[in-house]
Amino acid sequence: MADPELEAIRQSRMQELMGQQRFGNQQNSEQQKKAQEEAKREADEQRQVMLSQILSSQARERLARIALVKPEKARGVEDVVLRAAQMGQIVEKVSEERLISLLEQINNQTTKQTKVTIQSDVAFSTTMSNAAPRLVLV
Repeated sequence: MADPELEAIRQSRMQELMGQQRFGNQQNSEQQKKAQEEAKREADEQRQVMLSQILSSQARERLARIALVKPEKARGVEDVVLRAAQMGQIVEKVSEERLISLLEQINNQTTKQTKVTIQSDVAFSTTMSNAAPRLVLV
């Protein structure tokens, strides 16, 4: 074989191998995504099993209703309950009344963090006679 023919064969083989490698990388990333999704699903399932063991049926129902309206708040309450159970602070199932008191405590903590301030931009208000102050939530 002549050198140019050999070089052409090498190039085509190299391209085939690189194509296979790219295809393999795509399969690996898909497999990794599937594995991550499976792990997340299993963790959520385990979380729900633990919550069903810790919460009474009425408390679970209330938490489910809260999750419909404010999923982040329900997730936070679940985290607090699970953490308390892991630390051994919960010895019996959490009743609906205890869940309500926990929700009230969390609401009190979050309302203390919210602060409203009204700022007036002096330079802006001198150029416009009807300038309204801005409301800023901190």
